[in-house]
Amino acid sequence: MKIQQKMIAGVVAFSVFFSGTALSSISVEAASPYRTLQGSAGSIMADSRLAGSVHSVSIQNAATGTKVFGKNPDQAVTPASTLKILTAAAALETLGKNHRFKTEVLTNGQVSSGTLSGNLYLKGKGDPTLLEKDLDAFASVLAKRGVKRISGHLIGDDTWFDADRLSPGISKEDESYYYAAQISALTLSPNTDYDAGSVIVHAKASALGKPAAVSLAPATGIFQFINKSKTTAKGTRNTLKIERQYGTKKVYITGNAPIGNAGTKEWIAVSNPTAYALDVFKRSLKEKGITFVSTSRTVSGKAPSSARVLLAKQSMTLEQLMIPFLKLSNNTHAEILAKEMGKVKYGDGSWKSGIGVMREYGASVGLDMAKWKFEDASGMSHANKTTAAELNKLLLHVRSEPWYSSLLKGMPVSGASERMVGGSLRKRLADTGVKGNVLAKTGSLDRVSALSGYAKTRDGEWLVFTMLTQNTRTSTVPVIDRLASSIALSRKSQ
Repeated sequence: MKIQQKMIAGVVAFSVFFSGTALSSISVEAASPYRTLQGSAGSIMADSRLAGSVHSVSIQNAATGTKVFGKNPDQAVTPASTLKILTAAAALETLGKNHRFKTEVLTNGQVSSGTLSGNLYLKGKGDPTLLEKDLDAFASVLAKRGVKRISGHLIGDDTWFDADRLSPGISKEDESYYYAAQISALTLSPNTDYDAGSVIVHAKASALGKPAAVSLAPATGIFQFINKSKTTAKGTRNTLKIERQYGTKKVYITGNAPIGNAGTKEWIAVSNPTAYALDVFKRSLKEKGITFVSTSRTVSGKAPSSARVLLAKQSMTLEQLMIPFLKLSNNTHAEILAKEMGKVKYGDGSWKSGIGVMREYGASVGLDMAKWKFEDASGMSHANKTTAAELNKLLLHVRSEPWYSSLLKGMPVSGASERMVGGSLRKRLADTGVKGNVLAKTGSLDRVSALSGYAKTRDGEWLVFTMLTQNTRTSTVPVIDRLASSIALSRKSQ
């Protein structure tokens, strides 16, 4: 290894050559008390798993902003889900930590002798936490108020947001699954992970030689199943696969389901979130003894301004939503937040307006938005770009915001096994001295890995760090975790 050193304005820049190939420069502060950490970080950057990749790294003191270490800090790299830090910050600033989403039940008719003569509207205003039990509660209250029959239509109003359902970065291969679910102002989640717009499909063995048994949570008729699976003998390999055909309601179940095996579960995105919510609501109404006349239809539409609100449900606060959103890196939450920001600020629940709000927020806090390129709010698109230096700048700024603690509560915690604490870091960075001392947002796409957040050193000092990698030939997660661990285990040089 050949090393050349040159002093420039108090900064030592090292050009490192590995196996005869020039790698990009590493910069550290001269005469720094972080010499040990800088040495460790420099060594980590020579890891062969980074060879041929595009990467950007920056470490700074969280209190002062002093630069501790950097490698290509201004290199544009796909941030993946670390982009959600910007989404979260912009949402907390624009909407406020106490912001809640609302779902309403309305009618344009009157109730007489148990019959509602008019339409029943289910109006969504973007709530990603709406559950089947909430629709059951709506139906229960209507039944207690004496509604037994509805002579009009059941209409789903999703006009709070625009009609665009998929962000530009969603591929056909992803569209079937929860992490790429369609975005609608009226949508439903299957459980308290709040993967809005998806259904949990569970396939498992039935009788030998027969197709696998399939169950849904929540129960819904929104899918058309093509079950080509087969129940096989105990001890055989589980090869079950569950996938919705792109752009259709058809869900294919294929493969072998061994007897005695737990089977396979998939969170399958629906092809129409509004129709999904309506279908489950209609089932709730039926279970409470509320029926529709034969001419009634279940359709999408807009509630008239004259319709009166019968019932309403508010979501948890945005501060509370930060936990499932950031801990579990929920893509649907990110895109809903973008549209909600556009709706609240400009009266336009679209990606264009929402992403515009995010860019305005970034510029207002001193980010160089020329160095940010993004076409969604979740980080799903490979076309999204930013730099480690810019993410660090954001992480440094938010520490001064009154809602900072709300953001921090959502950050995954290293090695914390509880799901809603550790989140996407619950199985990482669990070594002694590192566990619990890294609070950071993960990012992962095909050939992309990233980590951005805060790490507490052994001196009790907080450092801000970001490592972005793309075009990797093998996983760089171990390299990223080595860097985060080296920060947490570091002490200042005397």
